Formats: sequence, C-alpha cells, structure tokens
Amino acid sequence: MAFQSVRPGALLSPVPAVMVSCASQAARPNIITIAWAGTICSQPPMVSIAVRKDRFSHRILTESGEFVVNLVGEDQLRAADFCGVKSGRDMDKFAACGLTPAPVAALEHAPAIAQCPIYLACKIQQVLELGSHDLFLGRIVDVGVQEALVEADGKINLQKARLTAYCHGVYHSLGPALGFFGYSVAAPEVLERRMKEIQ
Repeated sequence: MAFQSVRPGALLSPVPAVMVSCASQAARPNIITIAWAGTICSQPPMVSIAVRKDRFSHRILTESGEFVVNLVGEDQLRAADFCGVKSGRDMDKFAACGLTPAPVAALEHAPAIAQCPIYLACKIQQVLELGSHDLFLGRIVDVGVQEALVEADGKINLQKARLTAYCHGVYHSLGPALGFFGYSVAAPEVLERRMKEIQ
C-alpha cells in the first residue's frame, strides 16, 4: 500500500491523556492534563512529561522538583479534559472539578488525585529544553493503586480501572484485549489459556 507524505508533526497515537498534579511551597495544588507522557526507563523506573514553558504548571514543576502522574479512567475523563483547556492561573482546578488532593508520603508538596485509579509519584531528575516543550524526566518513587483494583492474589486488574486513551484530538475507551506480550510465539495451550484470562 502506498504512503502519502504529510507535514511532519507529533502524530504518535494513541497515547494516554494523564492528569499531572503538582504543588510547591509557594503554589497551591494544580492539575495539568498532558498527552505527551511516557515510560522512559525500567531500572530505575522513570517517566517523562512534556510541558510548554508558558504553562502555569511549568513554574510549579521547576520550583518543587516533583509531580504526580494520575492515570485517567472513564469516570475522570471529563475532569481531565477540563484541566487541559483551563489554566490554574485562573482557578483552583481541584475545586472546580470536585477532585480531592491526596497526600503522597514520598513527596514534599505534590498530591495525588484521590479519584484516579492509579498514581505514579515522581521526583524530577532532569529537564531537557527541546523547543516548544521542556521534557521533565521523573524517577518514580511511589505508586498508588486503588484497593478495588488489587485482586486477592496481589495482581492489579487494570481492566477494572477503565483507562482511556487519546488519539489525535479524540478520547477513546480501551476495547477488548487482542493479545498479550509474547502471544505471537506462545504455545497453543498457553495462548488459549492466557487469552481466556485477559478477556
């Protein structure tokens, strides 16, 4: 099939749209919705978030050196969209969205969002100036999972979280599981068993 060349752009899709919460000694807790977030390292566990310099949260992140990535389920999606189009300069987004800041013991200032299914608390290790955005590299120092998502055997049931994705300006729910890591080379009996487990 032939390709048509288009203007270069950040068309990587789908991506998670996460709510990043932050605060500093001088700034009240704020939320910024970010679609440009990703895993960058497993040992130590690290994630990155890309933030425009003119965003209200940019200064808070720089001052505090920490942030929390809050994963967004379907129940939090409207708040995530709101926090992406409104500025913390003009309002308290926690109050406007009916969200609750939850203290994170591993951080000094930044709270998690109590209503979100999972949070990743991060200490900023490095900031890369890239152009329109600065890339904040964060080392994950704590992960919080809502108790309702943890099964009796200790496994995390992410399907219960009803996580969402963002695809070029449109939010999506996650559909049925199509496979698992290594399914292309799994033995037939393993494939059958595992596919039943993830449905």
